[in-house]
Amino acid sequence: MQLDKKTIRTLLLMASFCIVLYWGLQNLDRVGVILNRVWGLMSPFVVGGSLAFILNVPMRAIEKILPKKLVRTRRAAALVLTLLAVLGVLALVLLLILPQLGRTIASIGAQLPGFWAGCQKWLADLMVQYPVLEEWASSEFITDWEGAITAVADWFKNGGFALVGNAATAATGIVMRFVDFFIGLIFAMYLLVCKETLARQAKMLLYAWGPAHRAEKVIEVARLTNHTFSKFLSGQCLEACILGSLFAVGMLLCRMPYVTLISVLVAVTALIPVFGAFIGCFLGAFFILVQNPIQAVWFVVLFLCIQQIEGNLIYPKVVGNSVGLPGIWVLMAVTIGGSAMGVVGMLVMIPACSVIYSLLRTATRRKLREKGVEREKYLPEAPKAK
Repeated sequence: MQLDKKTIRTLLLMASFCIVLYWGLQNLDRVGVILNRVWGLMSPFVVGGSLAFILNVPMRAIEKILPKKLVRTRRAAALVLTLLAVLGVLALVLLLILPQLGRTIASIGAQLPGFWAGCQKWLADLMVQYPVLEEWASSEFITDWEGAITAVADWFKNGGFALVGNAATAATGIVMRFVDFFIGLIFAMYLLVCKETLARQAKMLLYAWGPAHRAEKVIEVARLTNHTFSKFLSGQCLEACILGSLFAVGMLLCRMPYVTLISVLVAVTALIPVFGAFIGCFLGAFFILVQNPIQAVWFVVLFLCIQQIEGNLIYPKVVGNSVGLPGIWVLMAVTIGGSAMGVVGMLVMIPACSVIYSLLRTATRRKLREKGVEREKYLPEAPKAK
């Protein structure tokens, strides 16, 4: 092997990587602290980039509608209209939910005593019918009550005063989150206003400091990411509106209560991939349960029916194959994105994983063709006839 400059540089990079990896494995605690600090510094900008990616979809549509005569103010007007539209949608949702939610909570509070009395009567009849159950429950509850009283007393003696410190820590965390979100929002607005300039500068850096074919590959990946994310987000919003409308029509036909509240809740929570609609179903069933348990059961049945229609007919047509990600990877993307950045992370992580999956699939198939591996070798074997 000839030791030219390229080979020496490669060997030095590999040696440096091995040294850093060895040090990191020996000092995992320090690595964790460093990563937490780096994430704390970068999180506002990551959130801002994610917000810019999300707001760019409606902003681009609004900018196309504006007259072309507004050359200098078109971008600023589109950004202002986008922010006003988002705030308007949020205000409309809150105006629809909060008054109905207040009335619902008041109604539930008024009906809880009767509901609790009915539960007590049912338990009393059950104890009379099964005396052995009454003896077991009495002894277990007495033991549990004594343990609970002792635990509460110990908490007041040892840890009760720490509540003030925990509250102060929580308040500080909320303020810091708000500050990070505000910084991220300002950063997102800057990205949206100067997106063409930033894209041109990024292309200049890619072509100046790397090979042309690698720069073109990066630009191709960026275009694929933008296309996939835009189609996914617009389809997800439209699908959420259709799902909320279906629930409103179904609940009106079945004469269920809280139609406006539950249908809006389902539409809003459906924006959260995978878990969102089930959260709306749980909340809706809980609201109906206290007033009419039988209708709560029928609401769950209605939810399951609409979910089948939505999953098999509506979602493939509206969102289509824009994601193209198997279900197991969608679940993983939602879990990781939600843990990192909440709902915004869920919306961003699915298209990002879809792009990675598409690129990996394309590269793998190209490698298989280059190596001459036949398709039959990696396809699942057909079951043998008995």
